[in-house]
Amino acid sequence: MTYHKSMKYYKAVEGKEKITCLLCRHYCQLKEGQTGICAVNKNENGRLKNLVYGHPVALNVDPIEKKPLYHMLLGSKVLSFGTVGCNFKCDFCQNWDISQEKRVNESVYVSPEEMVALALEHEAVGIAYTYNEPTIFYPYAKDVGLLAKEKGLKNIFVSNGFESPEIIDDMASWVDAANIDLKSWDDAYYKKQLKGGLEEVKDTLRRMVAAGILVEVTTLIIPGENDSDADLKEMAAFIADDLGKEVPWHLSAFFPNYKMMDHEATKVETLQRAKAIGEAAGLKHIYLGNVSVNSNTCCPACQTEVIDRSGYGIRQNRLSNGACPNCQRKIAGLWDK
Repeated sequence: MTYHKSMKYYKAVEGKEKITCLLCRHYCQLKEGQTGICAVNKNENGRLKNLVYGHPVALNVDPIEKKPLYHMLLGSKVLSFGTVGCNFKCDFCQNWDISQEKRVNESVYVSPEEMVALALEHEAVGIAYTYNEPTIFYPYAKDVGLLAKEKGLKNIFVSNGFESPEIIDDMASWVDAANIDLKSWDDAYYKKQLKGGLEEVKDTLRRMVAAGILVEVTTLIIPGENDSDADLKEMAAFIADDLGKEVPWHLSAFFPNYKMMDHEATKVETLQRAKAIGEAAGLKHIYLGNVSVNSNTCCPACQTEVIDRSGYGIRQNRLSNGACPNCQRKIAGLWDK
């Protein structure tokens, strides 16, 4: 069922009995009955069928800070959901049990109307499309999101950044914020290990910022994989120069998981080294995740502490209409509903 007039998520391949899926940059060409890399978008009778439409497998009410989004509606709750499937194959995925699952539980059905009603019932300020890669269930997400928008709710994408340009153009009309993973600065690593692409993710980030979507970037720091000074300097320079010095960068600690049980956990010192590199590049808001350290927000102009955090909670919010109470400098973010 289609709830709103929307873009067509596929196109016919000229001269062939195939369609091209337009949801992500893999642009899978699908024969009749074939599914894409994500395993949940299928050519059925010459049309793209989203097999997970209406079938969430994870649904929770979370603090918005858990997404993580630190510059949006502080201390608010969001309804978060995801489905099975993913267009990446990350060995360190923390939600691998759903992202790498191909079987769809059709006995569970939550309509877009029901999803929005749940968000309102739990007094959430918005809906987060997360846990697995939301781009692969974009037709479902958008139908939920447009109804959410009508009810005054915000829409948040937590994504690996492999959306197609067509989808990003479409997102601009209904997605308010996104946290995008920048997983590595090695294109070969992206292609071989993750089954994605660095240049494509960089392009997505640029396009989202240009589209007016509030963007925060997350890098899971994995020892021996993406934690060299050289790579971190390049990442920080890209965020500062191409996206903006006030785009928040979340540096998260890795813990052994899934197919990376043989790797050691990230030390706090490694995250602090990465933070120092980011600060040297001019980034104004860098946060350490998955560790018990200070994650407060300071004014870039006078260094006044404007947000005091404890874990995912807010101990004190000193912002005054989104500005520093000391020098009145505006702090980048989406602070009001």
